[in-house]
Amino acid sequence: MDTFDATTEPTTLAVRRAYGASLKLATAKGSDRSRMVLAMAAAIAGAIDDILEANTLDLEASREMAVPDYVIDWLKLTPQRLEETVNILQRLGELSDPLRRVRAAEYQLDDSQTYAQQMPLGVIAFVFEAFPELSAIASGMCIKTGNSIILKGGSEASNSNAVIANVLQNAIAEVGFPDGSIELLNSEYGASMRELVIQDQHINLVIPYGRTSLVQQIVKLASVPVLKSALGNCYLYWSPNGSLDMVRWMLIDSHESEPDPVNAIEKVLIHRQTVPSSLQTLWNSLTEKGFTIVGDRELAKTFPQIQVANDNDWGTAYLNKTIAFKLVNNLDDAIAWINRYSSGHADCIVTDSYQESRQFALGVNSASTYINASPRFSRSPSRGDTIFLGMSNQKGHRRGLISLESLTTMKHIVQGNGRF
Repeated sequence: MDTFDATTEPTTLAVRRAYGASLKLATAKGSDRSRMVLAMAAAIAGAIDDILEANTLDLEASREMAVPDYVIDWLKLTPQRLEETVNILQRLGELSDPLRRVRAAEYQLDDSQTYAQQMPLGVIAFVFEAFPELSAIASGMCIKTGNSIILKGGSEASNSNAVIANVLQNAIAEVGFPDGSIELLNSEYGASMRELVIQDQHINLVIPYGRTSLVQQIVKLASVPVLKSALGNCYLYWSPNGSLDMVRWMLIDSHESEPDPVNAIEKVLIHRQTVPSSLQTLWNSLTEKGFTIVGDRELAKTFPQIQVANDNDWGTAYLNKTIAFKLVNNLDDAIAWINRYSSGHADCIVTDSYQESRQFALGVNSASTYINASPRFSRSPSRGDTIFLGMSNQKGHRRGLISLESLTTMKHIVQGNGRF
């Protein structure tokens, strides 16, 4: 058993508690883990007023510190956002157990039977900024999959995160689950992000959630495997064969998942054959919906009413209702541009050509591509049997939607017949 003294750092204490809890969660019954998640849902539902009160303190402090408006939007909790969090936790609790699923192995040894089984990862660190309700959702996903979780939120949401974590910890204690299943690290107690992401002896995965700068910082610092998340800077290519109405709908709908702008289309590549009047019609529609339109230098010269996009805008997420437009010569140029500048997690094409759609889907180096379909992100989609935490643009570990399966691993088991 680990022994702690007064000099043990807060991060080390939290990591060791989480590791001990992960060993117990890994062997817990699926029905018990579901009961635990449902208890978390009920606890959040009963503490909405307390959470909103703490969130008000965070909002007041953030406005005084001149935190960007879009981060304040991410931070601001409402009864509706908390009710949706409760609904997600309830749905998690009702889903079938994602563990213990047995699959046939890809190989068989002589005189034995080999199979694969879904297992927990162990300890997961969730490092995030704003979005305080995500601490509850991520915790629910981890408990459901038999993992313990360490929460490291930003200082802008310190009060909200503390209340939510306390509510969740009390809920799991009441149903008899171990201390350390959910740990919260606050910066005011001397717990730094760097200290957390180098704890590779006990932490099995780090998931960063927030602006690109946060994700990149963790990737550089971590000695623990990282599952990168991505927000915004998704591209759309508008083919001459594509519908104006389809483009308009996809652009507007992709931004409807706020305050999580996960798959918001922020850049549009347009073919030179596009009729100028169609562009003007589209821009007028978007402006009426509150969007800001910018364009490359060639477009700004032709349409003086739009601002010129900065050169570094093409590879950077706006994370607000700004959309940049750029002229390209053909589909090949569009694919090359997207592969260079897109965030790489969700990119789109509008075309009536099957050949173009196939060329785009196979040529774009992104986790997911959307053909005449909105990339709008939903954490709890109406179809399917899982919950999504976000989107990943990496090729290692997991790619695309971050689901319950993303928090598990496969174990191969070889069962001999007693012969030797």
